[in-house]
Amino acid sequence: MVVFAGQGDARRSMSLLWRAEQPGQSRRTPGPGPRPGLSVDAIVTAAITVADEAGMAALSMRAVGERLSRTAMALYTYVPGKSELLDLMYDAVHAELPTQYADVDNWRTGLTDWARDTLSFHLRHPWVLQVSQARPVLGPHEYAALDTLVRLLNGTGLDAPLLRRLVGTLTHFVRGCAGTVAEARQAAAVTGESDEEWWFARSALLGEVAPDFADRYPSLSAMESAAAPQPPTPDVDALPYLEREARETFTVGLDVLLDGIEAAIRRTGTH
Repeated sequence: MVVFAGQGDARRSMSLLWRAEQPGQSRRTPGPGPRPGLSVDAIVTAAITVADEAGMAALSMRAVGERLSRTAMALYTYVPGKSELLDLMYDAVHAELPTQYADVDNWRTGLTDWARDTLSFHLRHPWVLQVSQARPVLGPHEYAALDTLVRLLNGTGLDAPLLRRLVGTLTHFVRGCAGTVAEARQAAAVTGESDEEWWFARSALLGEVAPDFADRYPSLSAMESAAAPQPPTPDVDALPYLEREARETFTVGLDVLLDGIEAAIRRTGTH
């Protein structure tokens, strides 16, 4: 399920994202006693909770209203609709990402910490991965996260055109690994079958339906046969198969990407 941000009214969405206006603040009606008030922030927080707990498919103005013990109509005073709410949710959760790193002068350490933090962030809020990167939200927290990554990359001394592409490379890499972990977790819940059960049932049949598998796919078969087992790590080995694979891919792939940045630095003589 892919969701595109920026589908609501552009002016109202941008004004809400940057808090240039606060719909509903001037429409409070005095009454004979205290009333719990709504706010844009309260609505966004409730919406994030709905998405975190039940996924993007469960998100609706009605579901958010129920979380706040209000009707969906009561929310429209503050947020024009679901499209604008999605933009606000996406930007708001990005405020969780660190914007300062102690080792900012050590670009490799800083980028490693950034990648790990960003992976953890996406796994806390897997619905964020369903928001397409084709239409960015353009909110303040999204920009702050981007600015942090650029600041860490500035430590490499590489020129701006290359840094721009490295921003995309690192972002897509982390999102891709996070997406695999999130989908692996969802697969077991949706299908009722663990990774191990699924792979065992099907891989066992390969020898039966494709007895010449090794001859048909020699490079793949040779790689799998020669691959040395990783040293045992209890925390990782306890994970389901696909999540374990994705996390190991993340660790190895990140090192390779950072090695590539080091090679670019040496090639350009920036350090």
